[in-house]
Parts: sequence; structure tokens; C-alpha cells
Amino acid sequence: MNDDERGADRERMVEHQLRRRGISHPATLRALGAVPRHAFIPPELQHRAYEDGPVGIECGQTVSQPWIVAAMTAALDMHPGEHVLEIGVGSGYQTAVLLEVGARVTGIERHGALARDAQARLRSLGYRDFDIHIADGTLGWPGPGPFDGILVAAAAPAVPPPLVAQLAPGGRLLIPVGDRKTQTLLCIEKQADGATTSRELGAVVFVPLIGAQGFDTS
Repeated sequence: MNDDERGADRERMVEHQLRRRGISHPATLRALGAVPRHAFIPPELQHRAYEDGPVGIECGQTVSQPWIVAAMTAALDMHPGEHVLEIGVGSGYQTAVLLEVGARVTGIERHGALARDAQARLRSLGYRDFDIHIADGTLGWPGPGPFDGILVAAAAPAVPPPLVAQLAPGGRLLIPVGDRKTQTLLCIEKQADGATTSRELGAVVFVPLIGAQGFDTS
């Protein structure tokens, strides 16, 4: 498949999977139309890159369904120059989408091989305003915070307190919460006084968030 065909596939994905299903955030639609999703998927599965569903990658992880990536990006509503903490980098696809909307990204991935490959892949595609750390994402990354947005691409049994603490006033935290099989995607906003509000964005299914404030490895 040549680049023209892949570009056409992205256009169809944006139109049929996103725009027609309620995604209207302009920067998000532009980002999903620009990022070459196939580059973040193992070669033997690249024929599925623009299908309406998740795709498995190494270490038992997934590249999320395009609609989920778009919905979370739109709900986060980052503006150019704002700083996002991304938990669960995986292959780096969501990272690239956040970079395309103009955010600076600090990423955390617990699998060293995925973190190293994602960093190399993103740099090979020309992305620069990011850094990726191998660490326990349930604890966040307090050094450069607080963050204007936090996006968690794995499901937690409850909202990890360190992530709320690292969210800037006015910022939003997107996180799936529930058990290992079914979860609800939450959007948590921090007010100027430090209080938070939460709203549900719908039912989702993510891989578990492993760590001190998440699930164990069993």
C-alpha cells in the first residue's frame, strides 16, 4: 500500500469513524488525519491500521480504536504549548496525536522495550517536543508538573491520588476506571481551589493500569 492509499484511508477513517460519530473538535480531526497510524502498528498487522477497532502490539498492549483516541483527545482539549502527561505510551500513537494538536508531552511507559521503540519511532517521524520515561505511571511524574492535562491509556481500579495532585488548576484528567473487564471513562477537572468535578464519558475497555496505585501483575 502506497502513501497516497494510506492518506485516503486516513481521510475515510476521519470521515466515517470520527466525524459521522460525533467527533467535531477541529484540532483532533486534523491530528487524526495527519498521523500515520500504520507506522505505530507491527508490520504484519498494518493492513488493520485504519479499521474501526484496537490493534494488538508487543508486550500484550494495544493501539486504541481511533474513535477512543479522538474522543479522549477532544475531551482533553489541549491548546498549543500546554503540557500533557500521558500514562501508557505503548507504541506512541496517542503521543503523536497529542503532539499534532500542539501539546508538549511527557510520557510514561512501564515496558522498557515499548518506551524505547516509541521514542525512536516518534523521532523518526519528526516529532520533538516530548520525552518518555520508563516508570510506574500510577505515580505520575511530578518533576515537570503540574500538568495542564493528564491522559491515562489504561484502566485503574480507582483514580490514583498522585495524578490528581499533579493536575494543574483548570486542567483535565482522562482515565478509565473500573475492573479488568469493563470500565467507565472519566473526565476529572480541577478547580482553582483544588476541588475536582467528574463526569462520565461512556463505557470503555482498556488494558489494566499496573502499579502501586493500580492493579497488580496477577
